[in-house]
Amino acid sequence: MATPTSRDKRAVLYTDGASSGNPGPAGAAFVLLDNQGRTLAEKAIPLGRTTVGVAEYRALLAGLREALARRVTRLTVISDSEFMCRQLQGVYKVRTPAIKPLYEEAKALSRQFEVFEIRHAGREHNARADALAKQAAARSAEHWESAQ
Repeated sequence: MATPTSRDKRAVLYTDGASSGNPGPAGAAFVLLDNQGRTLAEKAIPLGRTTVGVAEYRALLAGLREALARRVTRLTVISDSEFMCRQLQGVYKVRTPAIKPLYEEAKALSRQFEVFEIRHAGREHNARADALAKQAAARSAEHWESAQ
């Protein structure tokens, strides 16, 4: 096992996507915590109209970029999206054309961490990211309705 170094920076990333419809007004969100459980960053991202699968990946990508920008070296991702977790673990194949480039980008970003792990957890273990994703989807819906 590697010994922690001065550049060893661990974090946990919670991600979630939401879509009202599928496709429908969607949002993505992430919460990045340090290894003491303190919030480093969180963001809710309105996505306009898309599927929940795309929203899940958009949340992950935004969180991975934030973790890299903060020089995190060891990252654990927690998501309630079983299909996304299993795809990134190599258990499920990526068959949806809209997901394929997002998956490829997530794989490329994940390789930039010394240690990368992704875990599926129930929604109850992902409450903050879930709430932020729903808020972002609601903002997408408001924008969608005002544009009609």
